[in-house]
Amino acid sequence: MKKTLKTYLALALVCMLLISIAPVGLADKAADYAASIQLNMGSETVKQQVTVKTFIDGDTVHFFVPETVVPSGVLKARFLAVNTPETTGLVEEYGKRASRFTREKLSGAESIIIESDDDRWNLDSTGDRYLVWVWYKPAGANEYRNLNIELLQNGLAKANSSAQNRYGSICTAAIQQAKDQKLSIYSGEKDPDFYYGDAVEMTVKELRVNPEKYNGVKVAFNGIIAINSDNSVYVEEYDAETDMYYGMAVYYGYGLNGAGLEILKVGNEARIVGTLQYYEAGGTWQVSGLSYRMMRPDDPGNIQLLSQGHESAYVLTEADTFLNGKVKLETEAGMEERPYAEMAMSTSISMKDLVVKEIYTTTDASSSSQGAMTMTCEQNGAVVTVRTGVLMDENFKLITQDAYLGKTVDIKGVVDYFDGEYQIKVFSARNITVHE
Repeated sequence: MKKTLKTYLALALVCMLLISIAPVGLADKAADYAASIQLNMGSETVKQQVTVKTFIDGDTVHFFVPETVVPSGVLKARFLAVNTPETTGLVEEYGKRASRFTREKLSGAESIIIESDDDRWNLDSTGDRYLVWVWYKPAGANEYRNLNIELLQNGLAKANSSAQNRYGSICTAAIQQAKDQKLSIYSGEKDPDFYYGDAVEMTVKELRVNPEKYNGVKVAFNGIIAINSDNSVYVEEYDAETDMYYGMAVYYGYGLNGAGLEILKVGNEARIVGTLQYYEAGGTWQVSGLSYRMMRPDDPGNIQLLSQGHESAYVLTEADTFLNGKVKLETEAGMEERPYAEMAMSTSISMKDLVVKEIYTTTDASSSSQGAMTMTCEQNGAVVTVRTGVLMDENFKLITQDAYLGKTVDIKGVVDYFDGEYQIKVFSARNITVHE
């Protein structure tokens, strides 16, 4: 009887081991839907071999194409059937991972082909982007892989009319597998790349485009410290989709300690956490309420140093562009055009060959701006205003209007707003070069 009992116990143990092993083995056998379909070059769809111009986010890339496809030579592609988490406005969980995934796959590809869903190139609802399937051939591979479906099967995108297209059944199966395997956005786990503090995470662009929406809200964003002056820094971040920099004034006041101030040095990339508010005296939006707890450097409410060694953009800009240029961008209301200067607010800018026509000098002895100059400048018929701080030479002697009036200058400053007018503010004499 004892021998029989031992035999049963041994058999039971073996069965338990087999049962525990079987599900793992089955779970590991995931279907590779991105490779299960092949690119049919003979189908009725429109196809084009492309190269990448700019990566935007997980489901949007700008490609170089022949001018016969798009007159500009650049096709702004929106991937069909997928909707990856955002990284160009509000930053969402797993958005950075999806963007990184798309960049890595296409950067290492030997060849990239985009395909329409029918017999023509179709625009999305913005009227500015084309809806495409993206096929890429990895280095050393013989066959193309479908990136749209690969994003879905890795749980890096939600469905976006995924069943209503030529590869609908494959898309649906890829989504279901990602859900079953609890991958990325379906995992229920925290995204290690996402900020989980009590602030709303976003890009500088989102903050600049929709400031009223976040009035009084605690926000978090990353950017390069471009200029530091008068207890404020100007933080800027490049946006590939519109090919321009967006900036925000950040007031740090007198509340930061030495380590916190080191983070805000020009050339540092920093994570800013503070509250957006409208600064009535300056007529501009700014972020304030920064903090740095030295004993808790990883506190999500702290400002943080991300990297060093960057340069301020000082985007070379024509006066006419500054005054009359428009920026086309996607907003909650759809595609809009905004004034260039409004969107470039608080970013570093440079302008060359300005002829100084007039200068007004602040003479109020009770003002900290006594000696500051407002210069009316002209470039090819376009008139811009340049406002300086109180400028000193290398001997700490006040520089007066005689140094610039009637002369041609190059300037570097920040886009500012005063008395209903966009202008360029220059903080140092080093940022004004007089032509000989």
